[in-house]
Amino acid sequence: MNAPIAYPHETSPAPGVAVTLVPGVEWLCMPLPFALNHINLWLLADGDGYAAVDTGFAQDPIKDAWKSALTERLLTRVIVTHCHPDHLGLAAWLEQETGAGLWIAQGEYLAAHMMVEQVAGYRISAMVEFFRRHGLDAARMDGLVQRGNGYKRGVPEIPATYRRLFPDQRLRIGEHEWRTIVGHGHAPEHMSLYCAELGVLISGDMLLPRISTNISVMASTPLADPLGLFLASIDEYLALPVDTLVLPSHGRPFRGLHARVEQLHAHHAQRCALLLDACRGTPKSAADLIPVLFDREIPDPHQTMFAMGESIAHLNYLEHAGKLQRIEETGLIRFVSQP
Repeated sequence: MNAPIAYPHETSPAPGVAVTLVPGVEWLCMPLPFALNHINLWLLADGDGYAAVDTGFAQDPIKDAWKSALTERLLTRVIVTHCHPDHLGLAAWLEQETGAGLWIAQGEYLAAHMMVEQVAGYRISAMVEFFRRHGLDAARMDGLVQRGNGYKRGVPEIPATYRRLFPDQRLRIGEHEWRTIVGHGHAPEHMSLYCAELGVLISGDMLLPRISTNISVMASTPLADPLGLFLASIDEYLALPVDTLVLPSHGRPFRGLHARVEQLHAHHAQRCALLLDACRGTPKSAADLIPVLFDREIPDPHQTMFAMGESIAHLNYLEHAGKLQRIEETGLIRFVSQP
């Protein structure tokens, strides 16, 4: 049996207050304007200053918290795990304030531009039409239209230049070497960072201790299998030592990554079993199946977007596995369990 999950810290730091975890690694916690109300950021000692890992959402209270954290610190560079607004949102502002340039994977940098600039399958209209074909009702589609480009509100500006991160790249940050580990399913080229000397994994959103990472199908890649990619990606963490300290983007730092990978596989297997039962005999759309996957109300367009993307991801995964059949008729997509 894998070692159970354990939390070395009972509480998270206040916004703008850096807490040392191991020598040369500090923890910042910033607020978020969502149901998921916080994000963890990391400061890595880097010569005379610090490299930041992720930035937070573009809001004034988070800028104020950064200013407090940087009162006696020099920022040398900004490493961003992936393109989502709570991770990339303040990269341009931090560069303007401190001169620290952006380090990010090319796929993440380009995806950010596609979403900000509303290109092709990354447009809001493309997402809404994609969800309509998967059965979303008019009222919830209208909510998504009225919400508009929420991504751009979180990422109002993207740095004009960047240093490209590659899979399995070795980064010398201060006295330590960190290795990039690419993960798929949650974002195009999500980059986690692992330091063998410190026994620390900065997992970003790929490995969270209490909630499951959102895995969504995008309108630009409607037949993709991001759940299959995600499950294969987290299995790569099993090669790391059992006592690795995991620094997640949400929730508290923890040990027990092998147990967490096992839990996530079990979680998604259970959800897939529920979907197969629900699709037995009568074809169902992704929108029909939201109540099967989520035992709570979906209160707003932001959560609707995640719920639809995740429902489609599980259905595509089961179709790829040969367990569901896709039926397309009258402009709608439904799935039925294979006999």
